[in-house]
Amino acid sequence: MIQKVSAHLKKTYAAIALLSAELIIVFIFFIIAFAGFLFIADRIFLQHKYAFDQNAFNFLKTYVTDMNTEILLFFTFLGTSDFLIPANILLISYFAFVQKHKWYSIKIPAISISSLLLMLGLKELFNRPRPLIPLLHPAEGLSFPSGHALTSVTFYGLLIYIIWERIKNKNLKWFLIFLLVLLICTIGFSRVYLRVHYASDVLAGFCVGLIWLVISLSVLRRIERYTHKEIDPIVDNNA
Repeated sequence: MIQKVSAHLKKTYAAIALLSAELIIVFIFFIIAFAGFLFIADRIFLQHKYAFDQNAFNFLKTYVTDMNTEILLFFTFLGTSDFLIPANILLISYFAFVQKHKWYSIKIPAISISSLLLMLGLKELFNRPRPLIPLLHPAEGLSFPSGHALTSVTFYGLLIYIIWERIKNKNLKWFLIFLLVLLICTIGFSRVYLRVHYASDVLAGFCVGLIWLVISLSVLRRIERYTHKEIDPIVDNNA
């Protein structure tokens, strides 16, 4: 009996320690993102320092080729509403009708719609025009922060969260997370390469996306826990 209680306490302590470590890591990322956004906004809108953006354009100019442009046009498409709206619908349908998981089918549209509204509000607030000379065609709307960067972080970041929560095979989990982080970075990079966003727009979009994703998931997880809903993994340890 004592051994069982001891084993149970050890497992509980290990779970609490792991949860605490995860919370600390998330909090650190949140603080870095928040401080990063404030720093970028201060440099651009208060100090009016644009050297970083111009240097980024000058650096990428030497790597402009037809092949690179075609590749990065594909990646920029993965951050457009033409791709993300159907992707969101498919993901919601999967959890609602296949997995029959109520909370994921709520989290996905809640984060997607709220991040879109946040992006539009911030663009109007900062009212920064797009770069004057795009590589191919001018993009519509305002520039700061980058909508592609922000929504890529919230959508693909949500996929990272789902993978972290539900896939137990560590090798598969970290491989998929690595691919999604690389995808997010490449989508942001493509916007600067195509000269439809300044580098500061993209970095700010990453920061805001991460901030909003952390806030949204924290709120939704609290609501979920309050209603005592449990999540089961879709991939077991033998996957």
